[in-house]
Amino acid sequence: KNMLKSLVFLALLSGASAFTSPASFVTKPSKLHADAAAADEAAPAEDAAPASPVASSYTCISKAEIMSEPNCLEFGSVWDPLGLAELGSDETLAWFRHAEVKHGRVAMAAFTGWAVVGAGLTLPGALTRDGLAFADIPKAGLAAWDAVPGIGKVQMLIFAGLLEFHDEIFAAKRGDNKHYLRGGIPGKNHVPGLYDPFGLSASRSEEAKKRGRAVEIKNGRLAMIGFMGLYAAATIPGSVPLQPLP
Repeated sequence: KNMLKSLVFLALLSGASAFTSPASFVTKPSKLHADAAAADEAAPAEDAAPASPVASSYTCISKAEIMSEPNCLEFGSVWDPLGLAELGSDETLAWFRHAEVKHGRVAMAAFTGWAVVGAGLTLPGALTRDGLAFADIPKAGLAAWDAVPGIGKVQMLIFAGLLEFHDEIFAAKRGDNKHYLRGGIPGKNHVPGLYDPFGLSASRSEEAKKRGRAVEIKNGRLAMIGFMGLYAAATIPGSVPLQPLP
């Protein structure tokens, strides 16, 4: 009986298969081949209209333009023994020039402050609430810095950091590609009212402004060398020749 039941079940199964769609018996590999063929047919249509690349909306100042000023008549050619001008892209050299201008400004301020304090010129009044007067600050540059309380040094560093932070913010918010990495002039400060609050340079020609930038860079370089000389003379006796006797 069991054998008979099995034969009847197989007969019914084979009969039912005659009423099913042939597509239902397509195996998975054959279905994958069919999908791949359909994808190949659709590929030419997609390749016919490639997406156009998005053009850059800015042009950074070129290396050649940066290296063209200031002139290097003192050396006869560009003085770059380490080849730093050849590193990276145009943006890299624009960042180098921006940093050079700002370091030169700090060095000019430091050299002037060192010379003014050394000459005995001080501000009136007190430097701290504890009664330390500006006149009591030592004349030597490093000693004068050491006499400033720690909180005063922190205030100066925070002030300088805020200037840098807001300079980047205002340059980015202008939206006119004036950032030094987006086509602007390296070294230009964008904090409103910080540089030339009276607008004295508004009437200057572009040629005069270009010469002024070159003069600033050269003076900044000289100030960096001068400040390092002052620092070396104060910390390493005899390191700077032709110094006056104490």
